[in-house]
Amino acid sequence: MTNVPSKVSIIVPVYNVENYLTKCLDSLLNQSYQNIEIIVVNDGSKDKSWDIIEDYALKYPEKIKSFTKENGGLSDARNYGLERVTGDYIGFVDSDDYVTKNMFEEMLFLAEKHQAKMVICNIQKVDQNGNITQKLTQIPNMPEKIELENNFSVFSDLSYFACNKLFKRELFQQKRFKKGAHFEDIQLIPQLLLDCDIIVQTQSFHYQYLERTDSITKTHTEKGLDILKAVHDVEYIFKESMYSHKIKELKNFQIFEGVYSFMAYLAFVKDEDTFYRMADKLSIFIRERGIKIQDILNYNRFGKNYLLSLPVKKKIFYLLFFAGQKKLIRKLI
Repeated sequence: MTNVPSKVSIIVPVYNVENYLTKCLDSLLNQSYQNIEIIVVNDGSKDKSWDIIEDYALKYPEKIKSFTKENGGLSDARNYGLERVTGDYIGFVDSDDYVTKNMFEEMLFLAEKHQAKMVICNIQKVDQNGNITQKLTQIPNMPEKIELENNFSVFSDLSYFACNKLFKRELFQQKRFKKGAHFEDIQLIPQLLLDCDIIVQTQSFHYQYLERTDSITKTHTEKGLDILKAVHDVEYIFKESMYSHKIKELKNFQIFEGVYSFMAYLAFVKDEDTFYRMADKLSIFIRERGIKIQDILNYNRFGKNYLLSLPVKKKIFYLLFFAGQKKLIRKLI
């Protein structure tokens, strides 16, 4: 009896990306691993995205499954796809990005080789001409196979993107992206990690994240408070997980995502009243968790002091904030 090869389901949420969708879908159709299904969810696009999807679905009916729904946001579109997958493993690709030819072949190979529920690859940012603008190594100085019980620092150090990972389908049996929430990846992906005993990584830069020049500049508003809500949701699951004894790593997660990631967002909030309200919420978040300023200043990411690794302007911003000089910070922004 021959083994049936594993099927990979790739979920592609689509919203008004007519200029980029073809490149994304071509990169998935041209995968070296061919036992895949591409679940394309049109989330109420108002441009010609749906026409492109329909054209591809007609040409490649054995590969592409197309759906359309009312606009509900990224989480809702991904969840819609999750309800319709038939694969053993699941990947997410944003519709304005694209991937290398052997991304899913290598990641599936690693998942099966190590019996891992989550595989991670590196990301590189590219411009619209395909030039690499930044390489984002996800887990430096660690082996291919990472046993979490002995290397749990990755829980607090990892960047929680959904799109550069391959997941065993069982991870989503009782979990979904939080509808209507911003920073949905920070809210859900750490929860999935807590259900893993092994994760695997490749140092290949498979995921190509497009830095668009035509995207409307995002306004930074109180939606950023969803970062703190995401951390709170993860804390609740953490206490029930097999890693609940790893208190130091939980605190480091709170510092990296709840303090540093939140402040990176806060730095771009233009409205003064909103800035102060959000800054007050952060102060409460820090105080409620008993996080000391020294803990924040001493936080190490992948073995290096995080604050010292930042650009000078960010360092100044953070240090002034920790010193309680919020009015002085406003003059810098």
